[in-house]
Amino acid sequence: MATKKKKTTQATTDAISDPEPAQSLKPKTLPRLAPEGIRTFTVARQYDETGVSGEGVVIEGVTLATGQCVVHWLYPPPRGGIAIFDSMNDFIKVHIQPHPSNRTIITYDDGEQERFGLFTEEEKTEDENISRDPSSDS
Repeated sequence: MATKKKKTTQATTDAISDPEPAQSLKPKTLPRLAPEGIRTFTVARQYDETGVSGEGVVIEGVTLATGQCVVHWLYPPPRGGIAIFDSMNDFIKVHIQPHPSNRTIITYDDGEQERFGLFTEEEKTEDENISRDPSSDS
């Protein structure tokens, strides 16, 4: 059985010999055409009116610098499914707004939350107080 020799390019050799290769892989300042960067989020449902996805965190996703939204459905396990939308608003229009009884919460990596659906006035007031709490800014 013949063994295949791995071809090493000059770029690969330079990257290996570079004492700071991890530094070169760090995200750079965003270009003018992509001002937003990448933002991660989760989608949690308090109820599942269709009985398909379940309750709790059912999606993990990212919004890209282009504005596109990539979602990973966590059901069916173990791999779920992936979908790409032109924007976060498109995703919300298709999968969140049509199901108000699900009481959906989108939580972003910076702690911002968006709530959709049939929340009580008391729950909405609690949310407003939490988002205005100055101690949460530290």
